[in-house]
Amino acid sequence: MAYLRNHPIERANSESLLARARAVIPSATQTFSKGPNQWVRGISPYFLDRGEGAWVWDADGNKFLDYLMALGPIVLGYNDPAVTAAVRERLEKGPVFSQMHALEVEVAEKMVELIPCADMVRFGKNGSDATAAAVRAARAFTRRERIACSGYHGWHDWHIGTTTRNAGVPVAVQRLTDTFPYNDLDALDALFKKYPGEIGGVIMEAIGIEMPKPGYLEGVKELCHRNGAILIFDEIINGFRIAFGGAQEYFGVTPDLACYGKAMANGLPLSATVGRRDVMEVFDEIFYSGTFGGDTLSLAACKATIGRMQNDDVLGHLARYGAKLRKGIEALIEQNDVGDALKFVGLDARAILVFPHADELQNRARRSYFMQECHKRGLLFFGPHLITAAHGEKELEFTLDVYGEVIPLFAKALVANDFLKRMEGEIVEPIFRKP
Repeated sequence: MAYLRNHPIERANSESLLARARAVIPSATQTFSKGPNQWVRGISPYFLDRGEGAWVWDADGNKFLDYLMALGPIVLGYNDPAVTAAVRERLEKGPVFSQMHALEVEVAEKMVELIPCADMVRFGKNGSDATAAAVRAARAFTRRERIACSGYHGWHDWHIGTTTRNAGVPVAVQRLTDTFPYNDLDALDALFKKYPGEIGGVIMEAIGIEMPKPGYLEGVKELCHRNGAILIFDEIINGFRIAFGGAQEYFGVTPDLACYGKAMANGLPLSATVGRRDVMEVFDEIFYSGTFGGDTLSLAACKATIGRMQNDDVLGHLARYGAKLRKGIEALIEQNDVGDALKFVGLDARAILVFPHADELQNRARRSYFMQECHKRGLLFFGPHLITAAHGEKELEFTLDVYGEVIPLFAKALVANDFLKRMEGEIVEPIFRKP
């Protein structure tokens, strides 16, 4: 079945909005990954207007199947009836108050029940809130300032100072965080030896794209505890997706603290720092406070999301659908002999299609061409495949039909080595640029 739309799709509203955005918003966006330079300009949509289930419509009314799901927060599907009803009910009673609300207690109790490391809970709005809070707690608990990290953990100074986007971060702050590569115990051990008695916390995603080597997570935990450091798992993406507790539950390795966000409230802004009681009690002493930390709309959404996920075995569905999707994509990759240039990696509930190549420009060109051809066919491809409860057989068939057209085109471009020549719009740009 051919899915190629009559091209070009309607774009008048999107182009007008983008021009207006450039005049009043730096980089034209609030979130780098959503910005126009992360998509194929001239081909991809820029502004999304509404969503229903697994589908979204842009500002010009064009319809797309979505797998990025708002960068991960949508786990049930857009406009899930249970969540929408819960938020609407709370909105009519009031979103925030001058004092605490019972939902803060109810949702915290539920998270303690569901998450292995959680004895206590503090809420926030963004993933960066949760990771920054965990780092501050680790420093306060250990009375040590240095942090070791692996992966991306948000925009706050303590972490972003380690990246090429470190403008505005004091050099003294940059020097207090050191990075280490994933799956390399020796590298982390070397940091502990380089800074004996100085590292207060180690923060990492227990799994990103790459699977942990046997014993790796256990080894990280042992190194941390042997050296008096707090182990923090960043579960912002994994939590409420590969398991309620995220990677710690999936792999059976319990950290001291963990950070949650994204999928826990199906699109409402909510995050949480959780952990063992003695470490969490340091929140009585440090300053971590925000007006909207206990807003009832997000907490009601979280409660409804948990209820729906438990009642309908949503986690099981995500894994089963993801397994079918993986089987179909890997079959297409094999049929078109592009296994060295196109790989589907990660866990079934949160996998990503990657374009491994040593040359960074070639990598972006290949990904951009794939995006272009998917977007022309109504699939909002970005790389990640974050499954929701709303992805069903119809969506699976549509996805594999689109990939069934795009992967052969990718194979032809690979043989000709002319991805840039086949581009109809500008290729995506890197967020973190080399110095």
